[in-house]
Formats: sequence, C-alpha cells, structure tokens
Amino acid sequence: MSSAVWHPFTQHATEPAPPTIVRTEGAYIETRDGKRILDAISSWWVITHGHRHPKIVAAIREATETLDQVIFAGLSHEPAEQLASALVEMTPAGLDWVFYSDSGSTSVEVALKMALGFHRNNGFPRSRIIVVEDSYHGDTIGTMSVGARGVFNAAYEPLLFEVDIIPFPAVGREQATLDRFEAVTRDRRAAALIVEPLVLGAGGMLMYPARVLAELKRITERSGTLFIADEVMTGWGRTGTMFACEQAGIAPDILCTSKGLTGGSLPLAATLATDAIFRAHFSTDRTKTFFHSSSYTANPIACAAALANVSIWKDEPVAERVAALSRMQTEKVARFNQDERFENVRTCGTISALDLRVGNAGYLAEVGPRLRAFFLERGLLVRPLGNVIYVLPPYCVTSGELDQVYDAIDEAAELASDSL
Repeated sequence: MSSAVWHPFTQHATEPAPPTIVRTEGAYIETRDGKRILDAISSWWVITHGHRHPKIVAAIREATETLDQVIFAGLSHEPAEQLASALVEMTPAGLDWVFYSDSGSTSVEVALKMALGFHRNNGFPRSRIIVVEDSYHGDTIGTMSVGARGVFNAAYEPLLFEVDIIPFPAVGREQATLDRFEAVTRDRRAAALIVEPLVLGAGGMLMYPARVLAELKRITERSGTLFIADEVMTGWGRTGTMFACEQAGIAPDILCTSKGLTGGSLPLAATLATDAIFRAHFSTDRTKTFFHSSSYTANPIACAAALANVSIWKDEPVAERVAALSRMQTEKVARFNQDERFENVRTCGTISALDLRVGNAGYLAEVGPRLRAFFLERGLLVRPLGNVIYVLPPYCVTSGELDQVYDAIDEAAELASDSL
C-alpha cells in the first residue's frame, strides 16, 4: 500500500519504506509483522523510563476524562499550575517563571525572544546572539539561525539572521573558546549566549567538560549577557544529573526543556526564566507584553503526563537507574578505546558515542544509511549521525541488551569497509 506520509530527515528517493510500528513497551518497539526492536536511541532521545510507563499512561487516561485543550491566554488549569511549581523546584535556583510551548524548537524560540525583549524593555537593546560552533537547537527559522550552518539549512540561508560564533571547546582548545567568547562580549551588543550544556547532540554528540560551562557562565555575568541553557536533550538525567548545568554548579538565566519532560510520551516544552526577565516584560505599558503563544500551549493532557513523570522521579529510584546505566555505558564502550577502527570514544552520563573511521565523514557520510539498515536488520534502533555511532537508551535497558548493541557495533565496524 502506498503512503502519503513525508517522513522527517528522510530521503525517500534512496531509502526503503520504513517499518510500521504497532506497539511499544519498555525498551522495545514492535513492528506490524511482530519483530521486536531494541530502542537504543530512546526514539530520538525522548523516552526516559521506557515506553508506556504505567504511571504516565494512567495519568494520560485520567486527564482525558475531564480535560482536553484549553486556551492558555487568559485561562489556566491545575495540571499546568502544578507542573510549573514542580519545575521551579527541580531546576537550578532562580528560575522562577515557566512559559509553556510544545517542542524543543519552540522552547528555544521562546528563549531567544525573551532575551531580546529583556534588553529592549530595559532600555538597552542588544541584538546579537552568541552560539557554539557545531551546535544544533532546532529546525524553525530562529533555531536554525543559532545552529550550525550547513546541509541542514543551506536552502534557507536567506531567512537566517547573523550570529557570533565561538569555537567548540575541544580537548586542548578550551581556552581558545573562552578567549573568543570574552572578546565578542566586550562591545556589550550580545543579548545572550545559547549553549547545549556538556553535550552537543545533533552536531555529533560532541562532549566538553563542566568547568568550561562554568567559565562561560562567569563571562556572561561580567558582560551582562544572558545565559540560555538548551537542556532539551541533556535534561532529565541524560548526562548523569537531572540537568547538565548542575554539574557545572551554575544556574542559567533561561533554561529550555522538552523531550524527557513527559517521559517522552507526549509533546510538551517549557522555557524557564529568572524573575528579572519576567519583570522586564511586566508593565502597565502593554507594548512590553511577551508576545508569544501556540494553539496548544500547556495542553492539559501533556501537562498531566509531565506531572506523572515528575512523580516517577520522586517516587522511584530513577537517579540510581541513571547512575547504573552511566556506569554500564562507560564500561561497555571501553572495549573500543584502543580499537583502530574508531576514534574519540566518549561518554557523558547515559550517553556514549564513537566515530567510525571512514574516508567520507560527517552527517552525509555514505556509511550512515547503511549502518541504520544494518542495525535495524539485527533488531536494533540505532541512528548514527553519519559516521558517528551513539547509544542513548531508556533507563530501563539491561546490561544484556546493551551487550547486543555493542556487539552489533563491533560487527558493523568489521563489515564497514566491504559489504555492510
């Protein structure tokens, strides 16, 4: 049967029709023909506890008995109110206000608009955004503008605004990053720095130390530049702590969260901001209103799912599961530390990554689609970023299941040069 669906990040001219998924449970997704596939990337990094966690499913079911979508301009509801209070309590100190949206990209768009509005409404308009080389923050126009320029957005270049770029703090080049950042903040035109804390996701699972993150924050404070932490991927335990910023001992001015916010069950996002940023928009002058919304802002059912996720973190030993998975990832990927087929073997919390040595590297490396097909044939959902293979599983994955993934990586590398 032909399909009218246009899939994301898919070249339909070269890739086969995708399997149809009929059921999800725990660490697995199941196809129409009954094949179980281990979800080693948490379905694009969103599933935290495992698919269809009973508490989240029950909360969704209960919420549908009393609420569906409610306009959030001029009205409110208890799921959103309770979730906002919980998020303020769980995130770094000083993030006192919660603005809801519905995806990681929109949470970043909200953050950028908050930063520009803060400076404008305070009478000192700043218009420059500083970004980290190789970063990725989404696929809307604003988020593409603050992400790496390249194949993802070349066709849309005329629509993108200019930004100031600082180099990625690679090993041995950390000071160069800090020096460049300090230099671009001296003219006091920078409204904000936006960073993916500790791990640059779609840019290749690039990792850098917490001390660099802490120093970047100190430079923003000295220069009056706002610090935006894009924790859409890194939040909810992925890097080993609830939020990656905690490892640097910092509190951002603005924090973006999505993906794991609902445990991966439903789309929801939140942008948290300090009281100073809220107060810059709080005025009898209605032109200072924060003009942003989406039709599904603070969807009650999604908020109920997120509240259930929060209760799971409080009532179940999730932190212990994250710590155990982090140890397993470090131990199991270490088999490739001295393997000449790979380079830059690395981990951060529950995330592991390694670069397959190939002649054609990068996101469009020819080996990428071949690797995806190879893993899928073996019952594994692994979606390499070109020649970068990463493992980012839900926290319920077992040691034996991880062994299957790493054995397949070993086999894939062996076959990569010939008939993969």
